[in-house]
Amino acid sequence: MRSSPLPRMSRRGRVTIGVLIGVFVFFTLLGWGVNAWTDWLWFDEVRYTQVFTGVLATRLLLFLLVGLGMAAVIAVNLWLAHRLRPRTRPHSLEQATLERYRMLLSPRLGTWIALASAVIGLFAGLSAQSRWSQWLLFRNGGNFGVKDPQFGVDVGFYVFQLPFLRYLLGVGFTAVVLALLGALAVHYIFGGVRLQGVGDRMTNGARAHLSTLVAVFVLLKALAYVLDQRAMLLEYNEGAKLYGAGYADVNALLPAKEILAYISIVVAIAIIVFSNAVMRNLVWPGIALALLGVSAVAIGGIYPWAVQTFEVKPSARDKEAPYIQRSIEATRAAYGLSGTKSTGYAANNLTPPASLATDTSVVSNVRLLDPQLVSETYTQLQQVRGFYDFGPKLDIDRYTVGGKTADYVVGVREINYNELTTQQNNWINRHTVYTHGYGLVGAPANQICNGQPYFVSGFLGESAKETAGCSSSSEQIPAQQPRIYYGERMEADDYAIVGQTGDRNVEFDRPTSTGGEQYYTYSGDGGVKLDSFTRRLLYAVKEQESNFLLSEAVNDNSKLLYVRNPRDRVEKVAPFLTLDGDPYPAVVNGRIQWIVDGYTTAATYPYAERVNLQAETTDELTGRGTFQLARENVNYIRNSVKATVDAYDGTVRLYQFDDTDPVLKAWNKAFGGDLVLPKSAIPAELAEHFRYPADLFKVQRNLLARFHVTDPGDFYSGQDFWQVPNVPDAPDSGQKQPPYYLFTQFPGQEGPRFQLTSAVTPNGRQNLAALMSGSYVDGQPRLEVLELPDQTRTAGPVQVHQQMTNNGEIRPQLNLLSSGQAQVQYGNLLSLPFGDGMLYVEPVYVKSNNQDAFPSLQKVLLSYGDGASYVALANNLGDGIKQLVEQGKRAGQGAPPPTGGTPPSAGGTPPALTGALADAAGKVQSAIAEVKAAQASGDFERYGRALKTLDEAMTAFQEAQAGANPSAAPSPSGSPSASPPGSPSPAPTPNG
Repeated sequence: MRSSPLPRMSRRGRVTIGVLIGVFVFFTLLGWGVNAWTDWLWFDEVRYTQVFTGVLATRLLLFLLVGLGMAAVIAVNLWLAHRLRPRTRPHSLEQATLERYRMLLSPRLGTWIALASAVIGLFAGLSAQSRWSQWLLFRNGGNFGVKDPQFGVDVGFYVFQLPFLRYLLGVGFTAVVLALLGALAVHYIFGGVRLQGVGDRMTNGARAHLSTLVAVFVLLKALAYVLDQRAMLLEYNEGAKLYGAGYADVNALLPAKEILAYISIVVAIAIIVFSNAVMRNLVWPGIALALLGVSAVAIGGIYPWAVQTFEVKPSARDKEAPYIQRSIEATRAAYGLSGTKSTGYAANNLTPPASLATDTSVVSNVRLLDPQLVSETYTQLQQVRGFYDFGPKLDIDRYTVGGKTADYVVGVREINYNELTTQQNNWINRHTVYTHGYGLVGAPANQICNGQPYFVSGFLGESAKETAGCSSSSEQIPAQQPRIYYGERMEADDYAIVGQTGDRNVEFDRPTSTGGEQYYTYSGDGGVKLDSFTRRLLYAVKEQESNFLLSEAVNDNSKLLYVRNPRDRVEKVAPFLTLDGDPYPAVVNGRIQWIVDGYTTAATYPYAERVNLQAETTDELTGRGTFQLARENVNYIRNSVKATVDAYDGTVRLYQFDDTDPVLKAWNKAFGGDLVLPKSAIPAELAEHFRYPADLFKVQRNLLARFHVTDPGDFYSGQDFWQVPNVPDAPDSGQKQPPYYLFTQFPGQEGPRFQLTSAVTPNGRQNLAALMSGSYVDGQPRLEVLELPDQTRTAGPVQVHQQMTNNGEIRPQLNLLSSGQAQVQYGNLLSLPFGDGMLYVEPVYVKSNNQDAFPSLQKVLLSYGDGASYVALANNLGDGIKQLVEQGKRAGQGAPPPTGGTPPSAGGTPPALTGALADAAGKVQSAIAEVKAAQASGDFERYGRALKTLDEAMTAFQEAQAGANPSAAPSPSGSPSASPPGSPSPAPTPNG
């Protein structure tokens, strides 16, 4: 019985579908066109149009080439399958069922083929255009000048060529498989392939066509085996727990893949010959394919497994040693670790030396301001208006003021649009009035004033210097243009419209000393001009905001500032770079510049360890003023670019920092050769503010924890590996201690140097294993490691913090500071090698629980040696150093160091106090009792008086103790804060 044809759609239905498709296509193209046009205007503003055109042209080229190529392969095979259909077909129920599909397809077969090919080609092209970066490296990559240890092939092949070749091979496999499935379907529908009936189930034409496609697939598999031999150098070696081909891979799997490549070629030939010339059936081709599968399992799977299990595992240390050596050398080269200078540091001096009191290279530069904690202090003391913000973390940089170089804690006073009030947060105010911040606020990192930073820059006029005298009389870091139109607090939708008609200024600039407000009009070169109705309409569509067309605030003199976050700005200009998570501001030649470190990366460096950047760079500060990196797997990284973004006009400049990096050279060549300025173009004043990038240092530090071991046997045993300690004051949080910037001098260095430092401990233990530092010497990066002996008594950061805070004399004072109305916060625990020993310094901040309170530095914890014997808690660094030195002198005279409380007598019981000393001790005990009673009562005034009395009593006790025994060391306790629980008062002032 003849089946009825499929029902046809009504004319109205076809029109409706056509309209819907047309509307969808229109809005899709409109959105794409608007984004492309506005992107062009933005790139034209920053003068990097070669990036826009280069990326766009490459995407279009790959879309067309791969899309058309895939569509052509599919279309040709579908057409050929139809062309090879049999003219007559035997009568059967199967053929009768297929007749209705033939009736549907035959009248418009060309249309159906074109439609199917176009859809497949569209998706293939969309996938291909995302590979623009691989294609540009493929075309422009050169040599590394380093050959892989197995094949002697230049590393450039693996980094530049291999990724795109593997992608092309994948495209080939996809095209052949889809063509095979499509051809099989057409052959089946039109009778070339039958499942029922007598005689041959496949016509000669169908058999030749399908067998040829299968043969092409097998030939592609032979190519895959060839590429797989190279890719083996990138795979994980389970035996050695490293990346790169191991013993079993080289001696079993590598020859197996070569054999399988030859077998694949033979099988491909056999499929074509036996299917079409000799036997003209699929039996022998099927047998050949089955043999290929069996060979792949036996030769490529079972044999390497047997070698690994029975030959390698029993003596893995010796068998894998040469390949472990390859991985060590490749990893150290790929991550810039080869030039690491490792020096032994005995740290055998456990007694504070007298030179601590007179040192000018380490002690005088100790940083007491913690950039994370004092951000709140900056905000409260330098905010002036509620919408100004410094972010959750400040930055560390160094400046030379008055002929002296020191590190400074700096922050930019930015607009935080999320802090605008309801009245302020309308479209006009948000985008045309509150357009910028003002000033780079800086304070010396080693100078404290009444528990607060001593501000030296970023003032908002004379009215801003009213911080209890804790500011300089003039700008010590002057910026000729202090306005901040581009900053870290800017989000994607925080655009600003600047430039007005007439002389009226409408942009809020800063408050004046008379209590009024000063206004301003932007005069920089940055921004896209909105000088035509077309452009205003364009951005009205892009931002979905009608005020671009309706508001009088937008006129022919207006400019649109957008993409205002410096990190986003550099990322848009240089999409091939991985950017450091911590941009920082610097005053360079009178202008505030954001400095962003850019990395070139690769994931195909042979034998190098592969790491995940997000996992390796995450620590306590991630997300608190630093950006979290993407989950990018890499095994090669270089800090090749130093980028700057002008905070006023948004000018972006890319400077070549590593002029030997082949990856950067390839990218520069891909975009015309002048995208990145040469290293010689870096201004000297800008270079003075370059610092070793934090994220790169974290990656290198984590790798050096293992790859400082260069002997393969020792590496395999893993006994000498290190680990990064957890945050000292919260070790159970699982967060790693961040590295910290210091201006200091380590043993073996010629003088004080601005460097990023970190302590590491032995794997599974808490004592100190080494100190690492990263710095620049003569414009070149330098990694240095101070390695302590294996059985050192020197405590690590977590141990030191616990020993200092649990000291018998110190714990009660810390408890007093952390009353019910206040909390103690600990700053960076600094590990400083000094005098053949270790000096630890940890600032102690107190923050009231009141709203809008900020941390105030009240005390300084210090320790020397093993972390337990010599400990001091002082009002300032100078007093703490004196206490440590006195303790050292006392130990030199034969007296034991203080261990908490009064030293016991020879009989094991404390000596009785007499005379003035007994009276002073009694007053201390009475004062402590009064403090506890006042705290329990909740009377703030009584509590304040009690603390003051306790402070005086302890001072009197120290004087009485010194009078009774002149050689005794003063108590390391210092005086507690005289703060009521609601508002801690500043600690005594400055140390430098």
